[in-house]
Amino acid sequence: APGPLQPYLRLMRLHQPAGTWLLYLPCTWSIGLAADPGCLPDWRMLSLFGAGAVVMRGAGCTINDMWDRDFDRKVARTASRPLAAGDISTFQSFVFLGGQLSLALCVLLCLNYYSIILGAASLSLVVTYPLMKRITYWPQLVLGLTFNWGALLGWSAIKGSCDWSVCLPLYLSGVMWTLVYDTIYAHQDKKDDIMIGVKSTALQFKEDTKQWLSGFSLAMLLSLCVAGMNCNQTFPYYSAVAAVGAHLAHQIYTLDIDKPEDCWKKFASNRTVGILLFTGTMLGNL
Repeated sequence: APGPLQPYLRLMRLHQPAGTWLLYLPCTWSIGLAADPGCLPDWRMLSLFGAGAVVMRGAGCTINDMWDRDFDRKVARTASRPLAAGDISTFQSFVFLGGQLSLALCVLLCLNYYSIILGAASLSLVVTYPLMKRITYWPQLVLGLTFNWGALLGWSAIKGSCDWSVCLPLYLSGVMWTLVYDTIYAHQDKKDDIMIGVKSTALQFKEDTKQWLSGFSLAMLLSLCVAGMNCNQTFPYYSAVAAVGAHLAHQIYTLDIDKPEDCWKKFASNRTVGILLFTGTMLGNL
């Protein structure tokens, strides 16, 4: 990319696509479950939500860095972020954020009225999430509520409204999943977080982390089973849920919470979890 553009692309975290995948994949589950029996998911909607995930994840990262620029300067892993490093100004990032949210609005306006209202309702979570680490040890829960909104939106974009017997357990499963992968992610920064006074589930759970992650994983799997039963899913879907369970069990069992590089590796591997479930949903429909 041209030199002047690079700080903005790094502000969007385009060089770290794992977060975009984790935002996008719950949308694909929902779109997949909403497809008619015997049919593939709506590829136009998958593409539209893919574009929306890139833009909204970028906007979320911009908001996060605007709130946290002073904190980021004190953490080795985040000190080189464009705002913390002074590569771009707060005003420039604010203008850039306006552009990203305008693009996101264009994507949202391609959906039905119900979905437009539902999508707009998530903006308050996007804006307030970065504040949560200052006031609660559970910011990962708020991130889960934010990051998995697509589990509601994907279904409504296809069907015109939410079937709550499917959408709520699917949304809950995504929230539990986020608590797993973002707690692992938070263990990378726990020493710096203690020094600067930032809270996280990693600091809340400490040495009991694996037990908590196991509980969240079990809740995720049970919620996925409920969602599947309520929309008459078939054997391939439940096989994928079992594969997701095996992947999470291996992740948690082999996790070393005191090695940042291992935490990052386990965090990034959650893309496989999402793809497994989407593949099972497609095959289950067929």
